[in-house]
Amino acid sequence: MERSFKKEVQALKLGDGEIFRGEGILAVTKALLQSGVSYVGGYQGAPVSHLLDVMVQAKDYMDELGVHVEACTSEASAAAMLGASVSYPVRGAVTWKSIVGTNVASDALSYLASAGVVGGALIVLGEDYGEGGVVAQERSHAYALKSMMWLLDPRPNLTTIAELVERGFELSEASNTPVMMELRIRACHVQGSFAARNNRAPAVSTRNLMEKPADFVYERLAHPPAIFPQEKKKSAVRLPAARKLIAERKLNESFGGDESSIGIVVQGGLYNNLVRALQILELANSFPDGPGGCRIPILALNVVYPLVPEEITGFCAGKSGVLVVEEGQPEFIEQDIATTLRRSDIPTPLHGKDVLPMAGDYSTEMLVRALSRFLAQHAPHIDTSPGARWLERVESSRARAAQALGALPARPPTFCVGCPERPVFSAMKLVAEDVGRPHVSVDVGCHAFATFEPFSQGNTLLGYGMSLASSAGVSPLSAQRPLAIMGDGGFWHNGLLSGVASNLMNHGDAVLVIMKNGYASATGTQELLSTPPEDARAAAGGKSATYADRTIENTLRGLGVKWLRTVYNYRVDKMAKALRSAYTTPERGLKVIVAEGECQLERQRRLRPQVAARLKAGKRVVRTRFGVDEDVCTGDHSCIRLSGCPSLTVKASSDPLKLDPVAHVNNGCVGCGLCGEVAHAAVLCPSFFRAEIVQNPGVLDRLLDRLRSGILSRLQPA
Repeated sequence: MERSFKKEVQALKLGDGEIFRGEGILAVTKALLQSGVSYVGGYQGAPVSHLLDVMVQAKDYMDELGVHVEACTSEASAAAMLGASVSYPVRGAVTWKSIVGTNVASDALSYLASAGVVGGALIVLGEDYGEGGVVAQERSHAYALKSMMWLLDPRPNLTTIAELVERGFELSEASNTPVMMELRIRACHVQGSFAARNNRAPAVSTRNLMEKPADFVYERLAHPPAIFPQEKKKSAVRLPAARKLIAERKLNESFGGDESSIGIVVQGGLYNNLVRALQILELANSFPDGPGGCRIPILALNVVYPLVPEEITGFCAGKSGVLVVEEGQPEFIEQDIATTLRRSDIPTPLHGKDVLPMAGDYSTEMLVRALSRFLAQHAPHIDTSPGARWLERVESSRARAAQALGALPARPPTFCVGCPERPVFSAMKLVAEDVGRPHVSVDVGCHAFATFEPFSQGNTLLGYGMSLASSAGVSPLSAQRPLAIMGDGGFWHNGLLSGVASNLMNHGDAVLVIMKNGYASATGTQELLSTPPEDARAAAGGKSATYADRTIENTLRGLGVKWLRTVYNYRVDKMAKALRSAYTTPERGLKVIVAEGECQLERQRRLRPQVAARLKAGKRVVRTRFGVDEDVCTGDHSCIRLSGCPSLTVKASSDPLKLDPVAHVNNGCVGCGLCGEVAHAAVLCPSFFRAEIVQNPGVLDRLLDRLRSGILSRLQPA
């Protein structure tokens, strides 16, 4: 596991009146327990990975409360868990990364929304949007609208986030509808505190089992003809019930201001950014939520769907202009508000995407510019010069930085030092020089870094575990076999059926490389079906902690894969040989290479405390390092272009006759040996050397050192 939550697990036990301190996603975890949740599931993915990680690490406490926690194999299986709340009065919560995770879960969500729920059902979505996002820039709002599931977007402070979790369950139960709550990266990691309440042991739990199953009620099945009355019930019963509770509980927040002729409607999740922009314009102070804190009235929508018409008309009526601050496209909220106002015959001018960009996340700078344009049109008496001066300073700082730094070299993201996936792409690059560059279908995961320099490999990226499936249309039309890359996480999530099974059924002829590093690494090294137990990892001695496990290989053979090779990643020559064979063999059918090597980060996390303990006990410790003999190095730097390891860099040569810098291995080296392997496989200069650094040396080590030093001194010229 990437991070230990030992401290946070203790915070989950806080009771009435005690202060919970931490980050946003952990506040959600605590609020779930305060809500009496019976079961929690999900699929890992930033920025909500911590929710499930904390629950898994708090297994003993979850068992004590009777809360069932399940790490699901995909977002679809997580969404299907909520089926428990369709028939039983139990509260359930699931979580995943959106929007891609919501796409995967869409079938189950559609049926769930149609049938409705008896117990509260909450879906916590990591809305990975904007510059910090790593997925397609879309919004979960569209799913809320199409399926009529309610969507919460809480203000990014821990009190509101925790409150909305509990109110979300109430909203779900009052309207018999699943509720989604989106949390942006900034909200998930915002730090703060809130007054905790006692955790509620669920009435139905793993410690208090149901005696018998629910009665058969056909109307609860999302199946024709039951779906037709379900569809009518959504708008005729559930929607009014939801709006009633939203209004009664005051889930949306209205903040007054003395400039009552104008107003701002903002998504709750953007409230902090908006307030910061107003502070720069000197229209809000450090306590905008209090009396006199902000000069412009604000309606903060903690529930962005459904909107309550009476709240919208009450806020907008009589104003000369209202600005809607809504991130992303299309402008769902702005359109909804415009329709509500026109149907109520309220002529208040509405602004949004006309003064704000249609796409992209709304930074403070962007909001200052938009607010200045809006105020110039509808409140020209308000002095916006503080904002103009601030923008000038921003532009000036930007210009000075550009002048001082000049043109900066590109610094693309890359694999971690010693990553076992890097040598695979080095081998691919070497083989491509001999047999030609194939069409490469990449996948979501760490291996997507190979699309950057120095590898620059990849033609398509179409989803988690979808690489092999995305080459299905290329293979029959190409003279050369296409190559698909997939991680073991993607293999179990989607690749096994969508890729491998489909290829075998259609008698495809392609090459698949499965990166078997033992974890879902890109999301925090969560365990997989093929993750070996801890004792097996330790017994492997660091070479390949997953070698003992053959779950993936056995599964592939069971499906009918005939051509299968398992290769240790760091042996670049053997990997290149396997790739060359897969490209050129006359044997048709799917060729699979399982590239085996434990995630280097996870390996180092396991080894560091072991090494520290040995050093503390005064025991002998040997650390492997690699280096470059600068007298031999030619300065060609082919090794760097083929490796890309951050620890392999350049330095000025001490030889005055060598004008070009020489290769150099810095102290970040973890001793994986890739640099030397690449030099050997590519027949490069023999400048790399392997050294062993001995700490707490024994008598034999000291004798050998004296012997070697003596021999070397005799060989040196006088």
